[in-house]
Amino acid sequence: MTDVVAAFEAAKGFMPRDEGMALYGAAREVAGRLGLPLLEVGTYCGRSTILLADAAREAGTVAVTVDHHRGSEEQQRDWGGGIYHDPELVVDGASGLMDTLPTFRRTLHEAGLEEHVIAVVGRSPQVAKVWRQPLGLVFVDGGHTDEHAGGDYEGWAPLLAVGGLLVIHDVFADPAEGGQAPYRIYRRALASGVFTQVSATGSLHVLRRTPGDFVP
Repeated sequence: MTDVVAAFEAAKGFMPRDEGMALYGAAREVAGRLGLPLLEVGTYCGRSTILLADAAREAGTVAVTVDHHRGSEEQQRDWGGGIYHDPELVVDGASGLMDTLPTFRRTLHEAGLEEHVIAVVGRSPQVAKVWRQPLGLVFVDGGHTDEHAGGDYEGWAPLLAVGGLLVIHDVFADPAEGGQAPYRIYRRALASGVFTQVSATGSLHVLRRTPGDFVP
């Protein structure tokens, strides 16, 4: 585990260690119990992907990570004076948009986990429409608008197997602490009647899929 934690901490990203370890624990538990793929929405540079990949490796399954790799609006070089842009990341000369895919691939290579990951480059709702295999875990950490977070929840949560885990990042009840879209899908999941709270570590909330008909 030490090497995995070191790789996680060395990778670019925004997830703090305590939330990462909570995600890692949830992924290892459900991968070992169900043996189904672990899916992440929002790859960025692969910081959390490392944890899912190692959990998948240990259980003999696979981690799937979905991202368009163009970054969010505030991460672009020319948005808001570039205050949220990381100059170490590639900017595509043709589009002028950032491209996190090369950094992500380097992150996985350096962690020695490439063979345990399927990286899907595309928009989350479009990918969800063509995905049919049941999932053991869905980790929602993509765009934080209602459109994006809602689309991720509606697209992927129905594909969770009973007993699987829905993990939502950046859940803040207080608007002063962060955007409200992840909090709203967290509340939707609880209100659906087929998810129960397992744990909360910082802004990372883990819910378990229970039996029953699911209407997003």
